[in-house]
Amino acid sequence: MDGFSYYDIFATKGLEYLIIIAFLALLVPFSIALNKQVKIGTRIQKALGILSASMLKIPQGLFYSNNHTWMYMEKSGAAAIGLDDLLLHITGEVKFTSLKKPGEMISKGELLTEIDQNGKLLSIFSPVSGKILSTNSLLSERTEVLNEDPYGKGWIYKIKPTNWIAEIKSCYFADDATNWSANELLRFKDFLATTMKSCSPETSMVVLQDGGELSDHTLASLPEEIWKDFQKEFLNLYRLPV
Repeated sequence: MDGFSYYDIFATKGLEYLIIIAFLALLVPFSIALNKQVKIGTRIQKALGILSASMLKIPQGLFYSNNHTWMYMEKSGAAAIGLDDLLLHITGEVKFTSLKKPGEMISKGELLTEIDQNGKLLSIFSPVSGKILSTNSLLSERTEVLNEDPYGKGWIYKIKPTNWIAEIKSCYFADDATNWSANELLRFKDFLATTMKSCSPETSMVVLQDGGELSDHTLASLPEEIWKDFQKEFLNLYRLPV
């Protein structure tokens, strides 16, 4: 037919297009399989009780302080405060003592609460100043909620902050929080390596899994002296001078 031209797809760039399409067709299932392997690996780590950075929950919309508390400003103007996931993976299940009461004022660096595991205590100091609006009564009824949902149902206090903008400047947010948590885990490993020199080899076996990986809830099996050292190294950064 006049005006009609025929192009052989294989004589032009059609073959290249087909190769690209075939490559993409192979890439998609490969990516899906790879993601499944990563998720399976994380599940295996949890099942074995191995503590790694990939296990940590670090929601990106929260502020994280150096003393392992988190904060979130609600629409009402109240700031929810709780313990971060890394601290809870390190300690295991805990209960609270020395809780503040609604109406009390608190300053940044003042004792916020104490967490207790079989008589071994850690002091948690407030990352912000303000007025206590409420405490989470659910935590006294179901202590496991703190570990299961630390950033949701596991909040500890609602506070009306008095110096929010200035005091959150020292906190970590978004990707900075993720990187900081990973570095804190490495710092904890170094802390244990130093601290375990004064402990027996049997204690070291409890703390470390095969391959030298940290066991989950590491501090749960360690004596009170190491809890005190952990307090000084990781939780006293905002403590007011006595």
